[in-house]
Amino acid sequence: MLARYTLGALAHVALILAWYLFVRFGDVPKYVMPSPGATLEALLEPNYDWWSGIAVTGTEIFAGYFLALVVGVALALFFTWSKILEAFFMPLLVSLNMIPKVALGPLIIVWFKYGMLPNSLMAFSIAVFPILLTTARGLSEIEPELLDLVRSLKGSRWQLFTKIQLPGALPYIFSGMKVGAILAVAGAVVGEFLASDKGLGYLMLQVQVTLDTPAMFMAVILITLLGVALYGMVLGLERLVVPKDARVA
Repeated sequence: MLARYTLGALAHVALILAWYLFVRFGDVPKYVMPSPGATLEALLEPNYDWWSGIAVTGTEIFAGYFLALVVGVALALFFTWSKILEAFFMPLLVSLNMIPKVALGPLIIVWFKYGMLPNSLMAFSIAVFPILLTTARGLSEIEPELLDLVRSLKGSRWQLFTKIQLPGALPYIFSGMKVGAILAVAGAVVGEFLASDKGLGYLMLQVQVTLDTPAMFMAVILITLLGVALYGMVLGLERLVVPKDARVA
């Protein structure tokens, strides 16, 4: 385990070193690609409220992701309980998921105005479907004998879910959660690109006008770190509740 994380850290160090060498010896203009040092210096720029941007974008990402997790798992559970609901709603959800989320952005803004809510909903709309699909798959692959046993013992639907279905579906749920974590970051930033007056995505649009490329790079790095933090939380929770041999890649 330690060797795996060490190799991952070395890969990041190698990337930063390659970045530095490329800029240093490639005679690349600063407005095209800044050096790592120039990018870090952008954090000291007093005109950019980095902490506020981190707070806004982070809230949008985590709020949209949590909503996607709750709705995705709940819908998967309802579909497991009722094949009629699944047959009726699943094709509709598939069709809705095919809609480009960028096309939904202007409509969400018209309905909910500017602010953090439409960006959180954008993150939700992108992240919910993989969570729904993987959870539904996990709940449907429980051994029928176990389900029949609980029913024969007069177990309630809630007991069936908490004692049999949920533990067996956890590896699939976490698989969808990891994909959803990546997509939630993209959704929130796309929302800020389309229409927002705060957040790291909005800041990127501001500095693009002045060709402040170091600030753009720093915004990208901070957004990436937010995504890594969310993904790391999901991964850590998975390691706590799912046995190693049961995890889905």
